[in-house]
Amino acid sequence: MKPLILTGWLIPEFTKSEFADLALTFFFRFGWGPLPSPDELAAYLGPGTSDLKPGHHWSDFATGWNKTKNRSRRDLSLAEFCQHYETVELWFDTQPNAQLQLIWLLDYFRSYPETVAKLKFRLVDLAMIELERLGRWQPPAVDITEKELATASAAWQAYRAPTPEACFDLLYKDLSALPLLKPVLIDLLEELPSSSTGLGATETRMLELIARGYSLTNALFHLYQLRQTRIFGEWECGYLLDGLAHGPRPAVAGLDEELRTLDRENLRDRHTAYLRSELSITEFGEAVLAHKEDFSRHNPIDRWWGGTHLTNDNLWRWNPALVKPGRARAGVP
Repeated sequence: MKPLILTGWLIPEFTKSEFADLALTFFFRFGWGPLPSPDELAAYLGPGTSDLKPGHHWSDFATGWNKTKNRSRRDLSLAEFCQHYETVELWFDTQPNAQLQLIWLLDYFRSYPETVAKLKFRLVDLAMIELERLGRWQPPAVDITEKELATASAAWQAYRAPTPEACFDLLYKDLSALPLLKPVLIDLLEELPSSSTGLGATETRMLELIARGYSLTNALFHLYQLRQTRIFGEWECGYLLDGLAHGPRPAVAGLDEELRTLDRENLRDRHTAYLRSELSITEFGEAVLAHKEDFSRHNPIDRWWGGTHLTNDNLWRWNPALVKPGRARAGVP
């Protein structure tokens, strides 16, 4: 029997090549905004009910429903649905959001040992896969054991916690069962505001690029190898750029003024406004880059880092070590 695939990206070739019976995709972006509540996630993974809105159940995003004999079972919980397959493969790539999805799912499956017995994990890098060769080249399949489950559960509970302390403590634990977890945790922690500049890694990198003449948003949002940060997608980088440009004391000039009032869900008009923008760094932005000013002392901070609500009064920082709110790094004004 062909396997069920659980993955973080939608690739029709999974079923076109008859490689899988069905491929389920998870679109949660756990790296931005408040995390879904435990009740929301339980409803998403649980049995389908008539009161669930479209897009709020695991069965709403899949490739292959029209071909699988299991389509009549789509109202089951995910764990029950998996019971109808001999093998369930988890295909998650190296990106931080994919790894966050992976630890969330493994934490969920830990309560269902009969399903765990069917799980196989494939660690993949999409840049290495030519889709037309998917059926001929496959990453190694690894059994899911209690070690993987315990590591995932510890990481997911730490990321959901109201402070980043538990995630920081994990850096000193054995995370080898999930070999990409520690680099992802470091990437995440580096997005906490710096104890000297008040900016996270992506904000800092965009400011550096603007200072070097990258004045158009397409470069900032899409040249990943140039930006060298992996946590945020295009729209999330846009929200960070809004904060850099439209606060009381901006570090960036030239961002389209219409973005101040456009709803964040209005992606079409926001995209057009970003394309109209021609950016430059302000004198204050240069001082922030030179570590002479702290952006957060002059501008509001209001965003989420996992379960931590970062505000000016609750500003966890990174230096690179975790710095509690109200404590500055020695030698920094």
